[in-house]
Amino acid sequence: MAGIVVVFDFDKTIIDRDSDNWVVDELGFTDLFNQLLPTMPWNTLMDTMMKEMHAQGTTIDDIVEVLKRSPIHPRIVPAIKSAHALGCELRIVSDANMFFIETILEHLGVKECFSELNSNPSFVDEEGRLRIFPYHDFTKTSHGCNLCPPNMCKGVIIERIQACLEGKKKIIYLGDGSGDYCPSLRLGESDYVMPRKNFPVWELICRNRMLIKADIHEWSDGEDLERVLLDIINMVSVEHNSAQLFSVDCKLQTISTSNHALPHVLPVPQ
Repeated sequence: MAGIVVVFDFDKTIIDRDSDNWVVDELGFTDLFNQLLPTMPWNTLMDTMMKEMHAQGTTIDDIVEVLKRSPIHPRIVPAIKSAHALGCELRIVSDANMFFIETILEHLGVKECFSELNSNPSFVDEEGRLRIFPYHDFTKTSHGCNLCPPNMCKGVIIERIQACLEGKKKIIYLGDGSGDYCPSLRLGESDYVMPRKNFPVWELICRNRMLIKADIHEWSDGEDLERVLLDIINMVSVEHNSAQLFSVDCKLQTISTSNHALPHVLPVPQ
């Protein structure tokens, strides 16, 4: 439906794992990752891990093959394709990185369903090493949000999307992590938030559901996600069509009334 923007998180929402951890674990670098984890920010850590992997002979093709094996519930791709086919605009807001996301979406055959991908920038340099950088350069300025990690405030991204929509479209936001709480707080009364049940964002929302203006519709797995998402889209579509029919009916009644000439007033005999 043209009046809906569906915003997905990526890790543990579209795929069923954290993509960073999946790559590190599958390629056998878990011990080094855990050793370096307390010493540097996450984005710097992942960039460092790519450097170490490259130095030890891991190629981009090796990383791509691991990404293609990322666990995903079998109903996620149909859910994405159905929402796109129904006319919804689909976007991603994720604290993963662009290379991982684009590689997986292309492998799944759904990259073209998304009009915008927001994530940490990444590219393969001339030496064949994957470089990963923060979405927001926290070494220069702060994004000013104490709910979010220093490299990305998803709430700021949602506010930018809202400003572009100018209130003309409803947002459905899907996520699982604590970083998805801030954007959930920024949604309006006509929007919808889909937190993954028993995951950090759901727990944060449950502490005080009154802080969330949007309608809350939880989900547990890919089958649940597909059902809940399509139910919301269909509900919004019915409401939209009903409003249009009411508007047309009112216009027709106005036209009908204006076309009936009022009877002439007869003179009263004196």
